[in-house]
Amino acid sequence: MKKIDFNVNPKSYKHWKIEIEKNICNLIFNVDEDKGLIGDYKLKLNSYDLGVDIELYDVLQRLRFEYPFVNLIIIKSGNERAFSAGANIKMLAEASHAHKVNFCKYTNETRNFIESSLLESGQYFICSIEGVCAGGGYELALSCDHILLLDDGSSSVSLPEVPLLAVLPGTGGLTRVTDKRKVRKDLADVFCTMEEGVKAQKAQEWKLVDTITKKSNYNETLTKIIEQNVKNDNSSKKGIILNEINKQIINEDHIKYTTVELLIDRSKKNAKIVIKSPELLKIDDENDIIKQGDQFWLLRCARELDDILLHLRFNELDLGVIIFSSQGSVADILFYDNLLHEYSSNWFIKEIKHLWNRTLKRIDLTSRSLVTLIEPGSCFGGFLSEIIFASDRAYMAEGVFDDSNDPEAKIALSKSNFNFFKMSNGITRLETRFLNESEKIKELENEICKELDSQMAVNMGLVTFSFDDIDWEDEVRIFLEERSSFSPDSMTGLEANLRFAGPETMETKIFGRLTAWQNWIFQRPNAVGEEGALKKYGSGNRSKFNWERV
Repeated sequence: MKKIDFNVNPKSYKHWKIEIEKNICNLIFNVDEDKGLIGDYKLKLNSYDLGVDIELYDVLQRLRFEYPFVNLIIIKSGNERAFSAGANIKMLAEASHAHKVNFCKYTNETRNFIESSLLESGQYFICSIEGVCAGGGYELALSCDHILLLDDGSSSVSLPEVPLLAVLPGTGGLTRVTDKRKVRKDLADVFCTMEEGVKAQKAQEWKLVDTITKKSNYNETLTKIIEQNVKNDNSSKKGIILNEINKQIINEDHIKYTTVELLIDRSKKNAKIVIKSPELLKIDDENDIIKQGDQFWLLRCARELDDILLHLRFNELDLGVIIFSSQGSVADILFYDNLLHEYSSNWFIKEIKHLWNRTLKRIDLTSRSLVTLIEPGSCFGGFLSEIIFASDRAYMAEGVFDDSNDPEAKIALSKSNFNFFKMSNGITRLETRFLNESEKIKELENEICKELDSQMAVNMGLVTFSFDDIDWEDEVRIFLEERSSFSPDSMTGLEANLRFAGPETMETKIFGRLTAWQNWIFQRPNAVGEEGALKKYGSGNRSKFNWERV
């Protein structure tokens, strides 16, 4: 399969159109059925594949950074026959197992992005539905703040995956119906086993939509929704342009960006991500930051790191271990970290913080073994130290190494590690690490901005092990060889179970159920076998099931 590129821009969009008028964005969903991303299928009735969602994620990023003055986004269809028929079924039938699961995960992360927009940026989303709204199309609607359904006798909402395809709504649809929209369990059961879906009156009664309207009253109804719900004034925010990421592909095992680098060792089945600290620039006030636009280091680094993570997820399936490394000055990282707090009221800095939060969550939710190597000359401090706490293990070097001019490895905590970046479980990575140890968290707060050596870091429980120059290379090698020898399936299960200690949230339910149930269902013959529902759909022949309950 060809390599998937996640760098798009409005000039290259095939499926979305942005119309901005003052503070309102009409986001038109109009899929080009001949522009599927990975196979020979038609994206009919606004059905979608990963390419559609890659563009949507880019749209959402631009709404935050280029159009921050927008406080209302109305998602509507440009297809006269349907809002959306959901994920393209032929695409799902043709796609590899890994692609299907990664597609569901990426799509869900994008839906989460929409759901965070009102709280983080004051951008309110309305989904305006006319025509059929099925499966993933309805899941897109579910992620919005308000769902408006046309009461015209034909428009409907549905999650028909179970009766039609023998799979689940792939991006959290079931969880959002019950946990977010508070639909009664028995009614949700009825809804999710109906092929034909639910039309206006019943959809509103069952809480599947918020508002219904006749076409003749549409504008009046929409105006009323806006007046009642859109309260934020974003007019003072002036956006910046997001240019294409600077990415240099040296060869298939080496990709260089301006702030990060990817080095792949295929023989050992691992990928090393090296993050490089920035050159310090004179910054007198927030205007100096905004003038840098998308070249501001904190923004560049987050975008480039996010691109690497997506590249590894979709294009490098055989690499089981991701190694995080860094080079530079802890003090320089802490300088940039402090900017997140010093100018925390500035919209641009806020958006960069939220982007880092999404990127760190992307790390948490990546189904690879994660290890951070804190070597001499590394620069894990403040927000960058979150990568240490996101990893399954962290190894830290002791002292100065022979034959090296690099300084002793140090790490540092900052205010960013305390109640600033939250995981999907709603608490910080340190709180997850030291669950129900509030006194331990208070002790760590006393160490803010102190550079901690390996012994201090081990004693505080911030890293897993530390090794000196003599043992470092062998211990790291043994770990990487061992990790790469384990079953990737058991590793996925192990890591998903261990990473999210603490509270259960809608997010952890969605991703946990995706990892376990959808991952399993996508491998079962009832769904993907030659006689399974995905293969038989549209053929006129009934699927044949193995009736054993497992």
